[in-house]
Amino acid sequence: MHKTLIGAVKAVAVAAALTIGAAHAQDIKIGFNADQSASGVAELGIASRWGFEAAIEDVNKAGGIMGRKLVGVVRDDLGTPPKSIQNMTELIDNEKVSAVVGPANSGNALAWLHIPQQKKIPVLVPIATGTEITTRYSKEAQNYLFRVSMVDREQVALLGAYAVKSSKDKKIAILADSTGYGQGGIKDATEILALHGVTPVAVEKFGPKDTDITSQLSKIKAAGADTVIVYAIADGTAQVLRSMEKINYMPTTLGTWGNLSGLLPKMAGNKLAEHLILAASTTEDTNAKTKALGERVRKNFPTLTTFPCAAQAYDSVMLIAAAMKQANSTDGEKVAAALENVSGVQGVIKTYDKPFSKTQHEGLSVSDFYLARWKGAAPARYEDAITKSLTTADLKK
Repeated sequence: MHKTLIGAVKAVAVAAALTIGAAHAQDIKIGFNADQSASGVAELGIASRWGFEAAIEDVNKAGGIMGRKLVGVVRDDLGTPPKSIQNMTELIDNEKVSAVVGPANSGNALAWLHIPQQKKIPVLVPIATGTEITTRYSKEAQNYLFRVSMVDREQVALLGAYAVKSSKDKKIAILADSTGYGQGGIKDATEILALHGVTPVAVEKFGPKDTDITSQLSKIKAAGADTVIVYAIADGTAQVLRSMEKINYMPTTLGTWGNLSGLLPKMAGNKLAEHLILAASTTEDTNAKTKALGERVRKNFPTLTTFPCAAQAYDSVMLIAAAMKQANSTDGEKVAAALENVSGVQGVIKTYDKPFSKTQHEGLSVSDFYLARWKGAAPARYEDAITKSLTTADLKK
């Protein structure tokens, strides 16, 4: 009798374990792969992670997807392509994620785009801005790379339009770091300026770890540039601003949204950081939803300055969830096709009405962007006579 009872207990335990295992097997996994500790964009990656997790929490509170729980699987790629590639392989092959959100660094994305494309796993990019990320596979039967961020080409359209109207004699220079991100920026900026009938008076490069950029800036100054477009993330831009101060040369200086990182004022000081005019996509005070998300994220990340990353990651998850519901499936091919047709998706930045199409995988465009400037410990929307004079035609170059 005793042995029979023990056997029955064991049988119940095994059945319970199998039930729990089956329940977990029903969870829908979404991967997150971005730098959260190593490079100049780690702060952006951290903010994005908390937005990612807030969205998953809200999806589950609303009943999940097809009655199943959404689970996030988070990986830190340390800002390096090899680690980012390793993470993507692990997430897709071992964790069996149905989609991925990330990364922060464009160079990392460009290193592993082929992996989700070949394995048919949709990716929503919430930070990395490299133009090629969503276009490399645009001619394939199905492109699996989507984005809710500031694509380089679009933010350069805004910066270029401002630069052309800001420069008295159309003497504009481009200064970029030597990474793939910076070199892609040179290409985009040069092409955008050409559409305005402007040729840069100088194009200079610097290493991402360089601390003295006075030589390059001296050449730009000698060329007569009164406006400089800097293509670098926060730590590199900080060194540019410090080098400008060294040679007493402070032209109108424009930068990309990677400079929303708190590293900029930390490394350059508040006064120099405030000299930079940069592109941005949203602020915490845009609407009630952005304000609420900002308050939630700040509980985990009290020093949050890169709110757009949190908002863009949040909206990326909401778009994935909407596509899975519309497809009534987690199959990558079906979800990617559904993403190209979703409509009425409530994000915090905006309501997404068919943000993507078969040939266009950018959830945000230049019409969603604005200029910002650091004010003390936080970035704020920036407006002047030039921003007020910019027209749709200026921005559509």
